[in-house]
Amino acid sequence: MNHPEKQMEPLTQIPGIIMDLRYATANNFMHKKLYPANTKISFLRKVVFQALDSVAAELSHRGLVLVIFDAYRPYRITVDLWIPIQDERYAANPAKGSGHNRGIAVDLTLADSKTHQLLYMPTGYDSFSDSAHQDFKGTDINRIANRELLKQVMVKYGFVPLSTEWWHFSWPCPEKFEVLDLSFEQLEKS
Repeated sequence: MNHPEKQMEPLTQIPGIIMDLRYATANNFMHKKLYPANTKISFLRKVVFQALDSVAAELSHRGLVLVIFDAYRPYRITVDLWIPIQDERYAANPAKGSGHNRGIAVDLTLADSKTHQLLYMPTGYDSFSDSAHQDFKGTDINRIANRELLKQVMVKYGFVPLSTEWWHFSWPCPEKFEVLDLSFEQLEKS
């Protein structure tokens, strides 16, 4: 990771960001902690971090803040997540690694910057259904508008949405970034 673009940056350095790392709690589809207890930090590659910082700055002018569900994910966790799902629409195949393992993918939503109340989206996080798809129209118009706002601003700053998950965005050209299996503690120290 000697190349400056490949350095990992802690998301807690983005002003106003809320960390709600679901895999550090049992509040996820696996119903168990996959990250060490009390994990309150995650990382993205520098270029991706800078783009997300720009997203956060633009949204702050609209009275909104980013809520991070997941970003960098050690490779070994991808293996754990694949076992119960084994459907590439909703989980990364460990044979290929994932954008999360490369530090170039982020799962997130929006909240009101004053109350920290989450904006309504078409589904909750980790909903493996058609209603979580980026193009799903069969829901409340306000939920669709919130999803579209998130997508519009993320795409504006270079992110690519995953068609089956409204919350998941990746940086293009994943092949430029190697798969990592470093712990959060190792990344904090580096």
